[in-house]
Amino acid sequence: MAQTLIWSQEALDDIDSIAEYISRDSLYHAQQVVEHIVDLGESLPAQPKLGRVVPELNNPEVRERFIYSYRLIYELKNDAIHILAVIHGKRLLESVERFTP
Repeated sequence: MAQTLIWSQEALDDIDSIAEYISRDSLYHAQQVVEHIVDLGESLPAQPKLGRVVPELNNPEVRERFIYSYRLIYELKNDAIHILAVIHGKRLLESVERFTP
């Protein structure tokens, strides 16, 4: 059974911020990066466990895939995949407010 893909508003806001930052130098590259991030997200239902477990959380249901220098973080819940965030690869989750207890 195919899993439903749900993009959180936070993840969409992250993508907007990434696009805005990159577009300062190149609108073309900003569009390409956003396209590839969205394509990666859309491919998750085919192999949801392909991503590695997020090391900071050590929860087998919260995983990440890398695209360029970004981490696409998602959670497997029942029959859905929730995309939680898209953050820079050098950024630790503890620095992201929504992931701190």
